[in-house]
Amino acid sequence: MSNLKDVASLAAVSIATVSRVINNSSLVDPKTRVKVQNAIKKLNFHPNRVARRLSKLRMKEGNGKIIGLVLPDINNPFYVDVLRGVEDYALKHEYVVITCNFGQDESREKLYLNILQSESIDGLVVVPVLGLEEKVSKMVESGLPIVCVDRELTGTDVDVVLVDNRKGAYEAVQHLIRLGHKRIAFISGLPQIPTSVERLNGYRDALHANKIPLDEKLVKYGDSMYESGLRLSEELLKSEPPPTALFTGNNLITLGALEMIHRSGFSIPKDIALVGFDDMHWSISLNPPLTAVRQPGYDIGKRATELLFQRSGDLKRPTAKVIFNAELKIRNSCGSA
Repeated sequence: MSNLKDVASLAAVSIATVSRVINNSSLVDPKTRVKVQNAIKKLNFHPNRVARRLSKLRMKEGNGKIIGLVLPDINNPFYVDVLRGVEDYALKHEYVVITCNFGQDESREKLYLNILQSESIDGLVVVPVLGLEEKVSKMVESGLPIVCVDRELTGTDVDVVLVDNRKGAYEAVQHLIRLGHKRIAFISGLPQIPTSVERLNGYRDALHANKIPLDEKLVKYGDSMYESGLRLSEELLKSEPPPTALFTGNNLITLGALEMIHRSGFSIPKDIALVGFDDMHWSISLNPPLTAVRQPGYDIGKRATELLFQRSGDLKRPTAKVIFNAELKIRNSCGSA
């Protein structure tokens, strides 16, 4: 997929000159215009309407001041908080954000990365999926500032902002154990996602620390979506005997589990205690209010954008790894000791 930089290189002109040709500026020499048009034709480059607007902005200000944000699921309230943090910090510094939602689909994320790179964005905040290490590495090598959030990227040295998922999960399960629960089920998100792995490890750590044998039948692997929370919690509730407590791997899984628990006639916390990873703004409005692990999504997005701007100013500085603590918000969905 060709971009403005490719056209400029082939025509031996600046990106600004290519932008002027695309936008029919009268400031371009006729011979140069022909060179650029021939390069566009040879590369089969098709600037879309968004690209033209960005080109005009770059010609006016010398810099488009655009950053990209690539998220796995905009339905997830956690990523909405990350988005707000990125946008607020970016707008404060007169940058705008192009947001792409890839729905946990590797091919779709790769497509968005290609598109954003072709539009010559000034930086990228991305939640990566496995399999894109090589793609991101090439983008880093090209000089594009990149910060990963929520998940690390193996094999590529980039700035990253994370939550201590393992510790957060450990504290959630430890809370259930302190309340007397031993038969604690866990519904994980996609098993290949680093955050799912860390939360599962935290679950196992808490059981091991309290000498509670791990029962693999109580661990279910979903796809991090509402539907898997619905389906897998039903399997657990129908098991004999059912678990006395349930720990859910993210807020969408929690929503599915909540519906199935109520649909099955179980009472929270009388029949089953519930703790979710990811707090939601309306968790306190549930009946009973939900005990949950809160991630500072807004602060994660803000810090990631701050690191991105620092990287823009110094591409050679050492990479940073920022780890936020997750906070267990204890409410009434687990009962009391």
